[in-house]
Amino acid sequence: MTNSSSCILRGPCKTADDPAVCTRLCPHFIALHGASGTGGRVAAANIPADYRRVTVADSIVRESQPEAYRIVDAYVATFERQFDESPEADRIKSLYLYSHEPGTGKTTTAAAIANTYLIAHYIGSLQRNRRPLERPVYFLDGNEWQTLFNAFNRPRVPNHIAEPASAAYYRALAIAQEVPFLVADDIGVRDATDAFRGDLHAIINARVTNRLPTVYTSNVPIEELAQVFDARLADRVRDQCAVVPFTGESKRGMRK
Repeated sequence: MTNSSSCILRGPCKTADDPAVCTRLCPHFIALHGASGTGGRVAAANIPADYRRVTVADSIVRESQPEAYRIVDAYVATFERQFDESPEADRIKSLYLYSHEPGTGKTTTAAAIANTYLIAHYIGSLQRNRRPLERPVYFLDGNEWQTLFNAFNRPRVPNHIAEPASAAYYRALAIAQEVPFLVADDIGVRDATDAFRGDLHAIINARVTNRLPTVYTSNVPIEELAQVFDARLADRVRDQCAVVPFTGESKRGMRK
């Protein structure tokens, strides 16, 4: 039995079916998943456990959202651009995954894109005799991040709750501003304080200013983002950002 079923490199790996090579002692498995299988660069990316093995090629959402995946396939084909450092190089643009209904596969797809970027970065770095970054990708769960914010901004929150929540919140903020590739999941927050919106604005502004690609998911049409952010920032999200519509009703329970 090989270890390929639990490794995101199972697609491009030429020894994925060789039980003598494909084990938990494989240095590439350890680099991506850690010796335990729950660490490494995949864990550093903060991708939810349910989505840590899914890639664009094998995403179950592909079947139900063929038009969206036509755009996504073309998008991930641009990931080689991350290694072109010339001033004239075309940059990797951003994507806005939208559907009015929840559960149509946006988050699964965003995670699949993040994993596919991680694979491209890891393999491409080794091919160029570079050390892959420890965290080339980060997944920011908007709901989880707002929960952390609320945990230390309520009245009379005990220190043993407020301090760890605050530390985790600001650590995620710093990472999201600088990581080469970010998924900002569920950014359509209408019921947020001005302080929380300000921090979200800081992330988006930093990324747009520094030409860092971001995959957004939201139930808010991109044309209505000015109701969530201010008009200036909404315009910045739309800049160099392709909209990918997801259609149909919720398909939750179909994850792979």
